[in-house]
Amino acid sequence: MEIDAVVLDVDGVVVDVADSYRRAVVETVARVYDETVSKAVLQPFKDAGGFNNDWDLTDAVALYVLARDAGLDCGVEAFTDRVARSGGGFSGARSVVDDALSADARERVHATLDREYNREVFQQLYLGSDRYREIEGEEPTLDEPGFIEAEPILIEPATVDALRARFAIGVVTGRPAPEADIALRRAGLSIPDEHRFTMDDWGGAKPDPDALVTLAERFGANTVAFAGDTLDDVRTVVNAGEADPDRTYYGIGVLTGGLTGQEGRKKFERAGADAVVKSVNELPELLEPRK
Repeated sequence: MEIDAVVLDVDGVVVDVADSYRRAVVETVARVYDETVSKAVLQPFKDAGGFNNDWDLTDAVALYVLARDAGLDCGVEAFTDRVARSGGGFSGARSVVDDALSADARERVHATLDREYNREVFQQLYLGSDRYREIEGEEPTLDEPGFIEAEPILIEPATVDALRARFAIGVVTGRPAPEADIALRRAGLSIPDEHRFTMDDWGGAKPDPDALVTLAERFGANTVAFAGDTLDDVRTVVNAGEADPDRTYYGIGVLTGGLTGQEGRKKFERAGADAVVKSVNELPELLEPRK
């Protein structure tokens, strides 16, 4: 695979977020709504699309458990299939719930769902009290050490060196900029602001291809590879190819996020991935500079 530039997702590629972001989703729902769900429940939502933002994911999971308690007779897989058919994301989840429940039940569910408070709890759990105070500029109501401190680094220093020596490197992530800064710094990846897109840098979200296409333009690259751990990452590449047909975009699925094993590989391939790797550390062997 000959390329000019490589673009990386952060979560599930550069750092492992199973016990940080995903744990924060589960524990927020447990603390706010007294509902216990497993982390395994989260992947079908991710696969449905539109959940690059884990605040939206938290709200959708909370909406699902509240709707289930209000009479929604639907398992997670069936629910998320309907969400995907309704366009994905929180708006898709809301549409499914609104179609399934009576008017009175819908009103009770939406009155109970508190998206602002969900975000406050999520951020305090994820960042910890000190970082929450620093980044959010608010006094925390919880005394937490922060899950962010327990994110294992997935990318090896040798991989960073090998990629940097041969390619332009960019980042497209759904993280807020301060949280991206922390992860990239811990991973030894120094990325100039003009070569990365975070939640704070654009109005869209994956699988919107605008950020990826813009990075290709900034790099002056004709061929770009994007490595990510979700189906929306691969869909971003497919959409970029349609929006910018004069360039070549390769989508690489990475099996260190929620998608793993043979089933994960098959899902990536069905979504249009050009390659699937066990980890980001296989990229130097897969990629060559374009001649």
